[in-house]
Amino acid sequence: MEKQGLRERKKQQTREEIANVATAMFAERGFENVTIAEVAHAAGVAKMTVTNHFPLKEDLVFDRAEHLIRELPATLVARPEGESVLAAARRGYAQRLAAHDPTLGHLGVRFARMVMDSPALTARERQIQVEAEQVLADELVALVEPGDELTARVVAAQISGVYRILYFTARKLLLDGLQGLEMVETLGAAAQRAFALLEADLSGFDPRPRLRSTP
Repeated sequence: MEKQGLRERKKQQTREEIANVATAMFAERGFENVTIAEVAHAAGVAKMTVTNHFPLKEDLVFDRAEHLIRELPATLVARPEGESVLAAARRGYAQRLAAHDPTLGHLGVRFARMVMDSPALTARERQIQVEAEQVLADELVALVEPGDELTARVVAAQISGVYRILYFTARKLLLDGLQGLEMVETLGAAAQRAFALLEADLSGFDPRPRLRSTP
């Protein structure tokens, strides 16, 4: 078990090192101007190692995509008793903002410019946002009673929409020169206003895992 844990940590470390090297190269030369072979050479690994970790070249940049896609659904599903889905979404955003979670889009001017300068990266970024909404919708659908699936998907679209708007708002603020505490405070205030707009409709949406009858 310990060897397996060490092997997984080493694998994750290699993955992060490759992504860091690739992102630095892309930021300097442009995403389309750097090949996978060049990334592998710079990272000191085989080309196959790179493609094993990152089947899509774009995911060398968005190496935290899985976190972006899964974190919100996990927060909502695991929320404590008495906390609504909307309240959990609001809390989750505030916690991630305070923790400087880069998947909120508010860190790294060079990263932001690199993505905006690449049609392939902007397309993949939008695709990740769509995937995030789909995963959240599926998680909420699994919690509601039969017949309430449409409600769950509408709720997922509204909450995901707020997260998406805040993500791109963060990028605009970043490119406008906002950083540090001022960035966090500005985004925090924007999040409060955005979630407040959903309060009247979504504050009572509080589905819980359905109990399964024993055979």
